[in-house]
Amino acid sequence: MRTRRKQPDVPAPDAPWSEIVPGLWMGGHEFKGRSGEREFAVVRDEFDLVLTLLRLPGHGPDDGVEHHVWPIPDGPLDGTQIAGVIRLARTADDALEDGRRVLVRCYHGYNRSGLVIAQALMRAGHTADEAIRMIRARRGPWALHNELFVEYLRAGLDTARLLEELAE
Repeated sequence: MRTRRKQPDVPAPDAPWSEIVPGLWMGGHEFKGRSGEREFAVVRDEFDLVLTLLRLPGHGPDDGVEHHVWPIPDGPLDGTQIAGVIRLARTADDALEDGRRVLVRCYHGYNRSGLVIAQALMRAGHTADEAIRMIRARRGPWALHNELFVEYLRAGLDTARLLEELAE
């Protein structure tokens, strides 16, 4: 299964991760460093919980940091994959309520992580469009540029999951 499409026109973010709301961070495995060159984002112990949607060896987190991995593509998701996104968003939301620092990451920290973060924000009472605006304002204009993921959020992930399961 390919989990990331090659998109040379999508720039690497300027930071390894960005705080979307207090305690909830969105990031990736690669970013544009101060020199303008791409650098690897390696998580050590900056966060209490790391939720990873694309795992690359050597990118952390350190031993002892709670880490959940759920690889999904940056494209159409099946019902099982959407269910995993919903679970991760609940896990992030619960950790925030407990005062923990949470990082949700994918390759650049734009789409897959944005899907989970938006779902967590929606669980906290934001509309889909509010969540999308917040994410783009804090992570950058490329955040959630996958229009399919935006459609999933606007329909509601539970609805998207049911529709995907019916289509299988």
